[in-house]
Amino acid sequence: MLIAMPSLEDSFFSRSVTYICEHSEEGALGIMLSLPLEATYHELFDHLKISSTNQEVLDNALLAGGPVDKERGFILHSPLGNWDSSMTISDDIALSTSEDILAAIANREGPEEAVIALGYSGWDKGQLEQEIKENSWLIAPANKDIIFHTAPQHRWQKATKLLGIDWTQLTEQSGHA
Repeated sequence: MLIAMPSLEDSFFSRSVTYICEHSEEGALGIMLSLPLEATYHELFDHLKISSTNQEVLDNALLAGGPVDKERGFILHSPLGNWDSSMTISDDIALSTSEDILAAIANREGPEEAVIALGYSGWDKGQLEQEIKENSWLIAPANKDIIFHTAPQHRWQKATKLLGIDWTQLTEQSGHA
């Protein structure tokens, strides 16, 4: 997970937590987990003509997964399952982009844990590495409790605590030996 440093003042990524789904020599792709949208699963399901009567599911807020391709949906979920258009990220987390998993979530037949985001965060070759060198991001191991069971507005603070860091003591300055 990428945790934005308090000094990162980008209007989109300020105090954000982003789960990195893919990282290679060509760049990186992640789903931001800390910015709920005003739109709900109900609105998404209505738009896709997926029926659901499960109010608990319908009331969930969609997340802004990033500034790229904001009209496209991404579902982080666990367990992996056998869904169309899925990419295994770890032993127990996958990223899916297909309607079959959305229909299953709408009817409580989907994965036990899931978050739905619109858009993704992307970095070109070397861009993320440069931002890390510039002290824009902290890196933490993925944490399913933060991803799936923490309210989006509390994920940044909980993620910094996961590292044992008091964010009020962080500085914009970095030391490099």
